[in-house]
Amino acid sequence: MNIATAFPDGQARCHWCAATPQYTAYHDTEWGYPVADDVRLFEKLCLESFQSGLSWRTILEKRENFRHAFCGFDFHQMARFDAADTARLLNNPGIVRHRGKIEAVIHNARRAVELIEQEGSLAAFIWRFEPPTPPPPQIRAQSPESQALAQALKQRGWKFLGPTTVYAFMQAMGLVNDHAPGCALRAKAEQARRIFKIPQ
Repeated sequence: MNIATAFPDGQARCHWCAATPQYTAYHDTEWGYPVADDVRLFEKLCLESFQSGLSWRTILEKRENFRHAFCGFDFHQMARFDAADTARLLNNPGIVRHRGKIEAVIHNARRAVELIEQEGSLAAFIWRFEPPTPPPPQIRAQSPESQALAQALKQRGWKFLGPTTVYAFMQAMGLVNDHAPGCALRAKAEQARRIFKIPQ
């Protein structure tokens, strides 16, 4: 189970975020809070794809470089990327230069445009996969809901998004609240979810 650890400021937090101040800031201001913005959701899906096999710290350190390189993760712009853009990205030392991942997120941008044409918004589609009952916080790599969302995206042609990657996305974007019992931010994330309106 994820456990809470006391920090020098007197607050208890999820133990994983003690590793670096970047983790602490990310934990306190982003992780577990519900998101309805399509661009932010798409960005997170892309960054989780890039994180596969790497540490999240590596991605956080490069996040602003990723945003600059990928037009702020505006998927409408990314959907128009061509071979020259792929070559540009492969030569960018500020990001993870993995051809398969770069090509996958560009491909997924095109799929995101298609999905929005069909469903109205990326957020409306993704939030259908929120667990009907909040699961107890625990260490898990995936869930039935992340398996279902990963499968639904795969059926729509998305790449590099398996159930483990999708579960990390769901944790971060507030579809599940995996802040540890006793973490000072758990109740704040719960409150944010109570007032959050699921996109339709």
